[in-house]
Amino acid sequence: MENLERYNHHIASADVALNRVRRSINAYALLRLGTIIGGCVALFAAVRAEQLWLFLVAFFAILLFFFWLVWRQSRLEKEKNELLDWRTVNQNELDVADGRPNRYPDGTVFKDKKHPYSDDLDLFGPYSLFAQINRSATAEGNRFLASWLAAPAAAPLIRNRQQAIRELAGDLDWCQGFQVKLLFNLAEQRDFKTQFAGYLKQDRLSFGNRLLRAYVQLTPWLMALLIGLAFVVPVFRSIAVFLALAHLLWTIGYAARVSRIAGKMGRAGQVLAAFAAAIKRIENRDWQSQLNKKLSRELTFENKSASGALDALARILDRLDYRLNMLVGALLNMTMLWDFKQVFAVLDWRRQYGTEVLDAFDVVHEFEGLVSLAVFSHNHPQWCFPVVVDSPSPVIEAVGLSHPLIPETTAVANDYRMENHRIALITGSNMAGKSTFLRTVGSNAVLAFCGAPVNAKEMRISVFRLVTYMRIADSLNESTSTFRAELNRIQMVLQTVKEQPDTVFLIDEMLRGTNSADKYRGSKAIIEQLIADDGVGMVATHDLQLAKLADEYPGIVENYHFDIQVSEGDMLFDYKLKTGECTIFNASLLLRNIGIIIK
Repeated sequence: MENLERYNHHIASADVALNRVRRSINAYALLRLGTIIGGCVALFAAVRAEQLWLFLVAFFAILLFFFWLVWRQSRLEKEKNELLDWRTVNQNELDVADGRPNRYPDGTVFKDKKHPYSDDLDLFGPYSLFAQINRSATAEGNRFLASWLAAPAAAPLIRNRQQAIRELAGDLDWCQGFQVKLLFNLAEQRDFKTQFAGYLKQDRLSFGNRLLRAYVQLTPWLMALLIGLAFVVPVFRSIAVFLALAHLLWTIGYAARVSRIAGKMGRAGQVLAAFAAAIKRIENRDWQSQLNKKLSRELTFENKSASGALDALARILDRLDYRLNMLVGALLNMTMLWDFKQVFAVLDWRRQYGTEVLDAFDVVHEFEGLVSLAVFSHNHPQWCFPVVVDSPSPVIEAVGLSHPLIPETTAVANDYRMENHRIALITGSNMAGKSTFLRTVGSNAVLAFCGAPVNAKEMRISVFRLVTYMRIADSLNESTSTFRAELNRIQMVLQTVKEQPDTVFLIDEMLRGTNSADKYRGSKAIIEQLIADDGVGMVATHDLQLAKLADEYPGIVENYHFDIQVSEGDMLFDYKLKTGECTIFNASLLLRNIGIIIK
């Protein structure tokens, strides 16, 4: 509730600031209109007075004042856009808390039915774990976060991420400010780093020679001298006009080559400036956690900050974009060979920084992942960061463990401790909670392995490989029956357990696609094979006969169950995990509720 109040307060503050900025923008727009009208009157009066010097002074004064108004209004527009993005970021948190879709990508592109566990545990896609967590605006940031969910990190890295996430979660304003700087990527979802790398590495980035460079440096001073002399000696007016026109024609002749250097990047100046602003937030923060410190140090090279380097290139590319305004571009090229000057600046920048600056983008994308998990942690303050233990055999111990995607008002917490057994055999009634419990264990393990908090009061866990067998379906595209699909999946589970000793399996109701006799014999044989291969994990089943395996393999197989209580013909589910095998089943009661009586 406190978090929701904070987000609402941020939105209210943004609305007040937006109203102020919009009023200022409107005032500057009127001032620009007034400047144009007043300037035309002043220039007309100067022409009628037949005073060239007065005309030129008025013209340049009006022009400079108009450019200042444009610059000032553009700053206000930028402030307005940042406030709108700030509002969007906070509104998104309210939407997610209310069960509406996250504005950030839901990770559908990462869905993979052949992955060891992602499809069974709802990691990607609508209403998935990724959809709840993700606050990464860039395509590469999404891939970073997806990779963290798709494979466990090493224990030291998990502990470092936990420290980094705790630090970030304690400063929500910093996290949201970082999100604001990168929010523009949501509209495009292009891999800017790859595009930028191609731009920097292309061999065609060459232009001019030393003589041209020297003349470009001299041009502004030469034109200033000629214009100054034109006020004193009339002949210099013709020379200044001739040279200005020559400069303009020269730049027009080289326009294609300039475009090859500038045109490849489109809105690169604005994009680079946004990335530079995000990087600057990382550089300017005094980090305490080891991982955040390490990432921040990677943003300094050649005695210059990454944000400074990118910002310098952004300013160059923005200045080069002045050529897109025909009037402004013509004036700048006539007096300063503007296009040539900026192209040489781009080439000098590439020579100084090369492609080393590209590493800064990886730091940004990693911080996107950390910020995503930090905001997730901030939104769930009652969740705990698990203790990651080093153990030769898998360890799972949890108190008050709930599914991370089930609302807190309806979720039922369970305790579980893997001790004195390697395989938990869970029997129980239909809809009693067996499948949900397996997904609860698996989903929280995935969160633990990427450094995130888990939905539990306490948790101790070792790092292990996870493999699941839950949602098995036929495939018309692959001409695969349900039974064939089940065989393929169980083969993957058995092979993983055999080849990777640090594997934990989660199996929900094996061999649904065959008859009950074969189902029992096959399931028993599979469990015995898992036992023979020193497998560790959980098996949920309706087949009560399998519970006898606990007697055959004491100290290896342990029985647990979910049951129901029947009160006056009504079924009551408590969704609580209990020790021992289940003795109450509910199929006949469920059928009776729809009018079918079993005799």
